[in-house]
Amino acid sequence: MTAEKSGGRIRLLDILRGFAIFGTLGTNIWIFAYLGDLNLLFNHSAPWWASADAFLQLLVLFLVNGKFLGMLTILFGVGLELKYRQALRRGDPWPGAYRWICLFLLIEGFLHFTLVMEYDILMSYAVTAIIVAHIVRGGDRRINRVLKRLGGGYALFMLTIAALEFGLVASGGNLSWGNMDPVVKLYREGTWLEQVVYRLSSFAILRLEAVFVIPLNVILFLAGVRLMRAGAFAPDERGRRIRRRMLRIGLGLGVPLNLLMFFPGGGFDLGVRYLFAPILSLGYMALIALLFEKSEKLRIWRYAESVGKMSLSCYVLQNILASCLFYGWGLGLGGRPDSLSVIGVWLLVCLAEALFAKWWIGRMRFGPMEWTRKSLLELVAARQRPGEGVFRT
Repeated sequence: MTAEKSGGRIRLLDILRGFAIFGTLGTNIWIFAYLGDLNLLFNHSAPWWASADAFLQLLVLFLVNGKFLGMLTILFGVGLELKYRQALRRGDPWPGAYRWICLFLLIEGFLHFTLVMEYDILMSYAVTAIIVAHIVRGGDRRINRVLKRLGGGYALFMLTIAALEFGLVASGGNLSWGNMDPVVKLYREGTWLEQVVYRLSSFAILRLEAVFVIPLNVILFLAGVRLMRAGAFAPDERGRRIRRRMLRIGLGLGVPLNLLMFFPGGGFDLGVRYLFAPILSLGYMALIALLFEKSEKLRIWRYAESVGKMSLSCYVLQNILASCLFYGWGLGLGGRPDSLSVIGVWLLVCLAEALFAKWWIGRMRFGPMEWTRKSLLELVAARQRPGEGVFRT
């Protein structure tokens, strides 16, 4: 059964979260491997047809860049809806205690940004979550109104950006992220502490993307809420019908739009990542659900499910592992490794965290970071309600 519950959880949602975590690393691994050089990541240094290595890199990015992050963002919205339903069942105020969850997520994101990597998504999710929590409180009408207005405005804005980007490349212009040599040198030769200082001293610049994507995050969070309310993850015929529609739209429309990544000179890079990739995310979710429904007994689902149950811990863990492998203070593998090597490291890190997650969840109910957050929230709740030491989550 697609929506079979395990320990009060919906298995499919945990499996989807697991694959979203794997896929998110599929993009981030290139940032680590190239020591923060975004020009190499987006192939602005050489055309993809120049070599098999360049083509392989772009092919992988076509499959993962923005797609699994979009999936993860939609699933955060699903999780918010589940929390909202829980609050309604218990008669708790909303957002109420959910504000504390958002605050702790913001703190976790700041620590992850500072200590591990500058492209953290948790801080942006925390801000998005509190915005969406208030939108959800207004009911379906407010949700639909925000989706139409914000979604339409955002799509128009991004199409304008894509048109300008295309026009610049078509007229012979060159897209570049500027001189990234100082960043590369820092991650190749600098100490971990020097990298921490760099992130903090450049906080405003390095967090621009996290602010820029908030409108898209709000849209995708609300899309997750709407999908959950529509029954998209249910094991009945209605759920299957919704997933078949997601598959047709997500793949049928998403694949050709994301193929624009192969346009010479990266003329559609921003449009693909920030507008077209989430469409393909829907197709990925439906495809994974279809495969799970047809072959539930495969071991891969149990490993992905374990990663999904401790997705926060695994997200941070995989970035720590990648830092240790590629940065100069670690094994120093970063620089200009060939694409096969980068893909191999990505798969090995995914395998390592899947084995770790399966082992951990087999012995513990929560992942390390999930347990820490839950314990801190219980302490907050106990101080707010003397004599009641259990935080109901």
